[in-house]
Amino acid sequence: MLEKERKKRYGILMCGEDSEYLLKRHGGCYGFFTKMLAEEGETWDLYKVVNGEFPQEDDVCLYDGFVITGSCHDAHANDPWILKLLTLIHTLNSFNKKILGICFGHQIIGRALGGKVVRSTAGWDIDVTSINLLQSSYSNNLPSSLSLFQCHRDEIRDLPKEAEIIGWSEKTGIEMFGYGDHILGIQGHPEFTIDILFHFIDRLTHCNLIQETFALNAKVKATLRKPDSEAWKTLCLTFFKGQL
Repeated sequence: MLEKERKKRYGILMCGEDSEYLLKRHGGCYGFFTKMLAEEGETWDLYKVVNGEFPQEDDVCLYDGFVITGSCHDAHANDPWILKLLTLIHTLNSFNKKILGICFGHQIIGRALGGKVVRSTAGWDIDVTSINLLQSSYSNNLPSSLSLFQCHRDEIRDLPKEAEIIGWSEKTGIEMFGYGDHILGIQGHPEFTIDILFHFIDRLTHCNLIQETFALNAKVKATLRKPDSEAWKTLCLTFFKGQL
């Protein structure tokens, strides 16, 4: 009798805080990413690394891949949980584990690999942004540009030479990068809907990180274009579970 095939297991390393609204309406951060990436028969675990909840070191090898999420925290900061996350990324990289980094996740992976994360001189990018894609195994069979929800004010400024820049925009020079065949960073938010974006705009306004006029203009601009959500989902699934 053939041995029963092992179920795929993935982890979400949650770097931000859920709100009651996001939990009720979208299932929170866990709901965003499982809706986009999870398939039948898989196990998905959530680790709130922002609260110090990390997978046990001995358990890391049991996972097929990890998603590192967005956050309102700075990837260039040195909070204890951020330093611990950097150590975990080094471990995952040494095991060639698949890692998909989104926004803050994209930035913190870049930092862990030896790159530099800084505050963008262009300021906040909150919009549906056109990402120019460079020829790469990651972007095969895709058009030369794809639109994507954005909500960030930090960016990766430099990456090690081993990393491959895959996408750029008018505001941000490194919108997407790959490292080997096991790491992919995306500055934007393929997991967002317009409702989720609007909620984060409201949270930023409430925290006085952006002004109300700026927030209103950002919402208006974001309604004028639709992101290429299905194409981004396909790209993420192909990387995370397929063969490049």
